[in-house]
Amino acid sequence: MYIVGVDIGGTFTDAFASGDGIVASAKASTTPANLLEGVMNAICDLGTELNVPVDQLLSKTAFVSHGTTVALNAITTGNVAKVGFITTRGHRDSIYIMDVEGRYAGLTAEETQNTARTDKPDPIIPKRLAKEVSERIDSQGEVLVPLNENDVRSAVQDLLDEKVEAIAVSFLWSFLNPKHELRVREIIHEMATEMYVNLSHIISPRIREYPRSVTTIMSAQVGPSLRKYLVPMKEKLLEKKLQGALLVMQGNGGTISADEADEYPIATIGSVLSGGISGALSLGEHLGHKNIITTDVGGTTFLVGLIVDGKANFSDTHVINKFRLNVPMVQVNSIGSGGGAIVWLDEQLNIRIGPRSAGASPGPACYGEGGMEPTVTDADLLLGILNPDFFLGGRKPLYIELARKALLENIGKPLGLNAEEAAMAVYTIQNAQTSDLVRQMVVQHGYNPGDFIVYSFGGAGPVHCCGYSQDIGVKEVLVPLGEAPAAFSAFGLASSDVVLTVELSDPANYPVDPEKVNANFKQIEKTARERMESQGIDFESVSIKREVDVRFTMQLNQLSVTVKNGHLTDEEVEEIFEDFEEKYETLYGEGTGFALAGFQLINYRVFITGELADKPSLHDIPKADGRPVGDAIKQRRKVLLDPKLGWQETPIYDYGKLLAGHEIEGPAVIETPTTTVVITAETKGAFVDQLGNVIIQLNN
Repeated sequence: MYIVGVDIGGTFTDAFASGDGIVASAKASTTPANLLEGVMNAICDLGTELNVPVDQLLSKTAFVSHGTTVALNAITTGNVAKVGFITTRGHRDSIYIMDVEGRYAGLTAEETQNTARTDKPDPIIPKRLAKEVSERIDSQGEVLVPLNENDVRSAVQDLLDEKVEAIAVSFLWSFLNPKHELRVREIIHEMATEMYVNLSHIISPRIREYPRSVTTIMSAQVGPSLRKYLVPMKEKLLEKKLQGALLVMQGNGGTISADEADEYPIATIGSVLSGGISGALSLGEHLGHKNIITTDVGGTTFLVGLIVDGKANFSDTHVINKFRLNVPMVQVNSIGSGGGAIVWLDEQLNIRIGPRSAGASPGPACYGEGGMEPTVTDADLLLGILNPDFFLGGRKPLYIELARKALLENIGKPLGLNAEEAAMAVYTIQNAQTSDLVRQMVVQHGYNPGDFIVYSFGGAGPVHCCGYSQDIGVKEVLVPLGEAPAAFSAFGLASSDVVLTVELSDPANYPVDPEKVNANFKQIEKTARERMESQGIDFESVSIKREVDVRFTMQLNQLSVTVKNGHLTDEEVEEIFEDFEEKYETLYGEGTGFALAGFQLINYRVFITGELADKPSLHDIPKADGRPVGDAIKQRRKVLLDPKLGWQETPIYDYGKLLAGHEIEGPAVIETPTTTVVITAETKGAFVDQLGNVIIQLNN
């Protein structure tokens, strides 16, 4: 049986397949007007690589794991469904007041201090689409005011008259008693059978009215578009004889069935961001790497994530456009510095890179498809790094004169530079700003970069990995060539298990009754197992991980703490608060904890994992056994990597001829059909490991 992973990027759609003892990867251009077309093109290309017709490939596929940008792109571009909102009378304006945090959510400390430049985002929905109805449930889950169904029908009719595409419902304390929300959904469907509805007690069962309501609204905004995308995709794959399940990646690092993704659309936010993390976890476990900085340079963005002690860094919330969402997600920071990032000059004639991207259409100037603005890829081509005749294995020619013209006209002439000097400036700035993000990600979480290895993937990651890793203090960079670095996120998708998150809010002050803690975990674990059974997939095993959110009394924010499985004793509940204080001081500094303030236990959470039977296996490559590395040199050409060294005659290696144990001195370039690896002169060199990965050793 095969397993297939498909990852949609801003420029390319990557696919990975494993089965019958072989692996294959493919890239196809992303098709923004119809993403499904690009997905099917990539899967067809996989079939070509495997020499198997696509119908035959899918008929022998256990599952297709898919990372989709549909939800994230809809939110970031504002191309979302028109949503109506129904809430408790007197509380409509909470989503506009935003608990004040609308001014600073998602900003750095330095940005927050500059109050003159902070402002709230535009309202998440117009006020005319936010309706109030009479009802009230108290903090104990008791009904104080019965639901006024006449109010509900009137509100729903107003929203239908506005031609809304979805309705979000969020009542006070509904996560303790969902009776009123469930009845509202029944009324909506009595009046509009096909209306898409999200309820806050299902989407975000946490205390704090504002983020719960916003999470539910945003989920409803992306739900219809996700449904319109996934339903035809599933139909198309079934038409092509897919026998297994269609799984969709979530921001929590695990997959979910396409049917359930339709019910929990907000969970797919960050879908494509976590594929690389999953791949790094799988490869790192095999190689014994517990602390990993994952770096993914695609066509549009540069993504950085952390794996610490064998586990991905998580956050229980996520900020998009200054709206805080209650969505547990793998922590990934990003900037618009992908290979297709557009290079431009600001008013002071400083070179800037991104965040705008040339995308899949028209793409960089060197693609010859109408792009006139220079990009990072154009600079890499002009510096001799990229081979114009071997991009995508020769399937896509690059036009160096178009790159030269774009860089000269837009960057060089205004700065008094020739095209090559402009390209070198772009290369240097690209490396510097990506290096800053890596350093920030590691140091701000309280870690020493020297304790980590960098994994570099994505189409442009290996081109720049030495540049953004050398100065941050890490000792090694791993380029996962053995599992196709340009499709590494797709490999990660195929390596992922099904993971569901179930939450419950039940705030309590310390000390907390252990029986209360045990009862809450028993309740949500029962729900988690029921949802896992509904996936309709046979799992190798099912496991549960628990955590709780704890804070010091009177603080607004909390930290997540891992909790042991099984029935908890008094001593084990006490350990929760001890672990919280230790984690707090690790993050914020020794002595920052203040136990005398007391503790509060806020949210309970379980991650239930269904382990999939068929996942990619890693394969050793042949050993060098004395065969010289020089046999893999395909040519030599002049490459400019350092202005101090100038143009250097550089060996260009054919990756397909490299063997385990081969050592390479810098400067050098390794070409594969899907990416290019640069080894600079300032490194100690590189070697090929038993899996075919290239390990670059830095001078740190």
